[in-house]
Amino acid sequence: MADAKVIPFDDDRSRGSGAGGAQRPGRRRGASGRRAGSGGGAGELGEVQRLPGRGPERAEEPVERPGPGASGGLEQRVAAGLAFLRRRLTGEYEVDDFGYDAELTDQVLMSLLRPVYEKYFRVDVKGIENIPDKGGALIVANHSGTLPLDGLMMQVAVHDRHPAGRHLRLLAADLVFVLPVVNELARKLGHTLACAEDAERLLEQGELVGVMPEGFKGIGKPFGERYKLQRFGRGGFVSTALRQGVPIIPCSIVGAEEIYPMIGNAKTLARLLGFPYFPLTPTFPWLGPLGAVPLPTKWTIQFGEPIPTDGYPPEAAEDPMLMFNLTDQVREQIQHTLYKLLVQRRSVFF
Repeated sequence: MADAKVIPFDDDRSRGSGAGGAQRPGRRRGASGRRAGSGGGAGELGEVQRLPGRGPERAEEPVERPGPGASGGLEQRVAAGLAFLRRRLTGEYEVDDFGYDAELTDQVLMSLLRPVYEKYFRVDVKGIENIPDKGGALIVANHSGTLPLDGLMMQVAVHDRHPAGRHLRLLAADLVFVLPVVNELARKLGHTLACAEDAERLLEQGELVGVMPEGFKGIGKPFGERYKLQRFGRGGFVSTALRQGVPIIPCSIVGAEEIYPMIGNAKTLARLLGFPYFPLTPTFPWLGPLGAVPLPTKWTIQFGEPIPTDGYPPEAAEDPMLMFNLTDQVREQIQHTLYKLLVQRRSVFF
C-alpha cells in the first residue's frame, strides 16, 4: 500500500483528482430513486355516520379497524423491503456529487451501527439542542480511540437524537479513501476528503459538517495521554466557517479513549504498511482477530453552545490572529468539557 498522505484541512487548493487515487464518483440518478412519502397509502375509513331521521336504535355499528399488530403492517414492511432491493438492483437510486447515498444510509448502514451505539457503547448524548434544525454548521470534536469509531458514533447520535433527523457529513483523511471496502462505505455514509474545498461546498448547501482537527495525532496518541487534546493545526476549519458564516459547535466525546488502550507503536511495521501508526494494545495483536474487538466502554457525547461567525466581515477569514483566537477558544471549550465529563463519570464501563 502506498504511503498515506493527509491533506491539510486548511489547504485551499483544489484537490483535482485527489491524493492517493481517491476519485469523486459521478452522480447517478434513477427515475424511482426517491423515497416515497408517507401519504401514499390508501385512506382510512372513519366511523359510519348516522343517517338523517334515524334514531339511535337504527344506527349502524362503526367499522372495526385492524389493530397495530395486524398483518397489514408486516405486508407493508415486506413490500418496502422488496422495493428497496429492486431499486438497488436496477440502479434507480440517487447519490450526490460526493457519493452520499441517503437511502442506503438510513435503511441499512445506520441500522448496522445503531446496535453498537445503543447496546455496546451505550452512548449518552447531551446538548443536541445546540445543533440548528436547518442550515450549515460546523461540528468540531476531539478525536481518539486508535480506530475512528468516535466519528461514526457521533454521526449516529446526530441522526437519531436530533429532532430534525439531520445527517452529519464527516471530513476524513485521504487514507480512508484508498482502503478497499472502507472507501465505498465512507462515501455512501456521506464522508468526504478533509479539504477546504469540499467543506465549503457542503456548508454552502446547508449541510451539517463534522471535523476532527487532531487527525492521526488524536487517534494515534499513547494511552497515557488520553483526553489531552493535540494540536488543532493552523485553524483551517475556522477559516472555512468564517467564509460561509456558519456557527462552530464544539463537541466533546468521552469513552472512546479506552476502547483500544494504545501502549505501543510498531513504527517499522507502520511504514511498511503505509499507515501513520501500528497500534499495540493489551489484546492486539497478541489475541489475533479477537484482540481487534473494542472494549465495551460507556460513552458520553456532548455538543456545546455554538460559536457564531456570521458577525465577522468577509476579510476576517484571512486574519491569522482572529483564526488563532477562535481556534484556541474552540479547543479550550472542548478540553474544559472533557475534564468536566471525566469528573462526572462513575466508571469507564458503567
